Amino acid sequence: PSNQAPRGSVAVQESKADLEAMAKKLNPIVGFWDPLNLAEAEFWGTSNEATIGFLRHAEIKHGRIAMFAFVGYIVHANGFKVRICIAVVVRTLFYDRLFGP
Repeated sequence: PSNQAPRGSVAVQESKADLEAMAKKLNPIVGFWDPLNLAEAEFWGTSNEATIGFLRHAEIKHGRIAMFAFVGYIVHANGFKVRICIAVVVRTLFYDRLFGP
């Protein structure tokens, strides 16, 4: 049992003006830089704020995947080898649980 409250999702609705103010505060030298004008886009008929939220979520997700890929590259480049058959692991973890032994 954990004493922490369960994590919930928080909907962040930011406008282009919010992004410009945050960018200037976080990096005063560069400021707001949006060469593709994505901060003014409206994807799939949603609002501008929903599109900004979608783009922020996608950037975080793809950044995490890129970091994981970089770690994998470094591990492989340093000669670390896993001496286990991946097929056995997949069968043990998934197939047997779904379809029985």
